Amino acid sequence: MALKLTNRVEFVLLLFAAWRLGATITPVNPSMTDVEVARQLKDSGARLLVVEDGQAPVADGTAVLAVNELRDIGAAEPDEAPLPDPSALALLIYTSGTTGVPKGAMLDHANIDAMADMGRRALEVGPADRCLLILPLFHVNGIVVSILVPLLAGASVAIADRFNPQTFFDVVERERPTFFSAVPTIYSMLAALPDQVRPDTSSLRFGVCGAVPASAELLTRFEARYGFPLVEGYGLSEGTCGSTMNPVAGPRRAGTVGLPFPGREIRIVDADGSEVPPGGDGEVVVRGPNVMRGCLGRPEETARVIVDGWLHTGDVGRLDADGYLTLVGRSKDMIIRGGENIYPKEIEDVLVGDPSVLEAAVIGVPDEKWGEVVVAYVQARPGSTVDPSALQSLCARSLTGFKRPTAFFVVDAIAKNAVGKIDKVSLRAAHAEVSARS
Repeated sequence: MALKLTNRVEFVLLLFAAWRLGATITPVNPSMTDVEVARQLKDSGARLLVVEDGQAPVADGTAVLAVNELRDIGAAEPDEAPLPDPSALALLIYTSGTTGVPKGAMLDHANIDAMADMGRRALEVGPADRCLLILPLFHVNGIVVSILVPLLAGASVAIADRFNPQTFFDVVERERPTFFSAVPTIYSMLAALPDQVRPDTSSLRFGVCGAVPASAELLTRFEARYGFPLVEGYGLSEGTCGSTMNPVAGPRRAGTVGLPFPGREIRIVDADGSEVPPGGDGEVVVRGPNVMRGCLGRPEETARVIVDGWLHTGDVGRLDADGYLTLVGRSKDMIIRGGENIYPKEIEDVLVGDPSVLEAAVIGVPDEKWGEVVVAYVQARPGSTVDPSALQSLCARSLTGFKRPTAFFVVDAIAKNAVGKIDKVSLRAAHAEVSARS
């Protein structure tokens, strides 16, 4: 069953109803084009698509049902509950597609159960808690962290409308949540609100920060202003959401994404698959009961990314002596300038340290002499003006010469994909198009 719905309680009801019947749910981003929706329906083999308004593309063999029509369907006598089957497919989550055509990550009930229990223990969630859902339910983070974890713990959930920085804290003051999960972009927008915005955040124990690494400067500035901690974590859809998390009650280390979840193993390996000692950079690989079953219909891809039970993430990071993970960047985002490897995140962290910069995205662009050179796109904070010469000076103080951007582009907004990650594929394509015209 495919659900093309915004955040609403019917999504959650359909999720549990489908699971009780032994069906699989594949969430569909409501903002996708008809072509993209049709592609997901065809690839997943979904037989039913539930939508907001009844208007949707129909792939062969896929029926369409408007969510409001569910109210007209009479109650049926409950069937016997099916026997639990941990190996049954629960979720088919399509990756964001920043590295190519989206692929369906197959998550079974054993994956879901393990991840929800890990999250409950790591976040120390109990019956007294209340979660505010603001991330989209078409993403595994929204389903696991904001729905399954609190419900497993006996806590409650408030489902918010689409995120709006101007009204977010009004919702917090009304619903009195104890925690919520968001992405760095959301925290940046909230941190940029006018100084006179002083909400009552006393109900909040913490906020979870994930999807992409946040700068230590953003975390520190946000916590100082709003008075509750942000616990940064790391994960991916293929790992049923989470792999690491900074401790809620223990020592949090800004700039890291924390320690492995209970029952999760993390290693850093080199190109040959050999383990790298603490402090060394390499690919992050993870193992545990929440590693996906595989990629739907792509056995070669599954065999490539899951080797001896270890999920190869494509992310580059390092572990310190205490086991805290620091992300350096994506291996596919790496820039090679004159034989020197450059990870964009290091440069992006420097740029967002400028008080005028809300967000930064660094890419490599072709260069006849060096192969690639560094280019930076920056978005100004509301009410601020970015001075490229000041950014040049900042980079000169903070970065060695070959890492410094050769050009700065100030834009109104930096392109993102559906789950709030900066879309560097689109950014590179747009840059190439502009360069070709100039």
